[in-house]
Amino acid sequence: MEATLRWTAVAAVAPVAWGTNYYVTHEYLPAGDPLYGGVIRALPAGVLLLAVARKRPYGSWWWKSLVLGTLNAGAFFVLIYVAAQLLPTSLASTIMATSPLVMMLTAWPLLSERPSVRHLAGSAAGIVGVSLMLLTGATRASAPGVLASVTALLLSSLGYILAKRWSHQVDVLASTSWQLIAGGLLLLPFAAAVEGAPPALDASSALAFGYVTTVATALAFAAWFAGLRRLPAATVGLVGLLNPVTGVLLGTVVAGESLTVQQVGGLALVLTGILLGRPAGGRVGRWRTARAAAEDETPRGAGPVETGGTVSRR
Repeated sequence: MEATLRWTAVAAVAPVAWGTNYYVTHEYLPAGDPLYGGVIRALPAGVLLLAVARKRPYGSWWWKSLVLGTLNAGAFFVLIYVAAQLLPTSLASTIMATSPLVMMLTAWPLLSERPSVRHLAGSAAGIVGVSLMLLTGATRASAPGVLASVTALLLSSLGYILAKRWSHQVDVLASTSWQLIAGGLLLLPFAAAVEGAPPALDASSALAFGYVTTVATALAFAAWFAGLRRLPAATVGLVGLLNPVTGVLLGTVVAGESLTVQQVGGLALVLTGILLGRPAGGRVGRWRTARAAAEDETPRGAGPVETGGTVSRR
């Protein structure tokens, strides 16, 4: 149980960091360069993590890194950048609040992790809670912005589940760096062809990109994948509801406004949803035991070995 709480706390670093990203992107980053925005966010973060991990891809991880980099970094960063520029933070965050449910439904066929009633109830509570916190009045909806946000949600949910399926026995920092570098390199030629020269950054934009790269990308993604590797996808998905909670609290602090009764009720529902996603001790024990048993089938002392889509390096 102590280990479960520890890894839940590690995973929580990601949505808290991402919760600040909408505000920083909307307020400080240039609006007309979403492709370069993705490149500048992904590549430096990937290189930073690679310098720490000091490992390069091997075997099937060359193409897996490309797939995950496209889903979790390349396409995702561009789409979320567009959504942040076209949608109010409230609507963009509400759409992304459905991510836990999408992750649960994706993990069911791909990981055989059947969502429990508690997890489904937690997801429902989270969606209602986020709606109460954020959709407090008339909200301007942009069709391209909504489409970008929904597509980002679907692609990233699939990418997270595939990363979990493939990541056992692979260093988390290394695999995260490979994804980010692959995603950034994939975007670079499109950015040059469509947007021309890189955008000129003033001091505030450069500092904002520095924050987004180091905190909201390198640190956040490493923490997210570390938690996802060790916990059920449903649990990590519900922890992701801290993203809109952070956005609301940040907006309250920055604007100097007080929370309304409706927002407090929504916050309580979201936190209830996160608590419902906390796996019972026995259930986590069985899940971790089954995973450990599967990993122990790989002979120790062997090099990179692939079994059932999982690469092991002993």
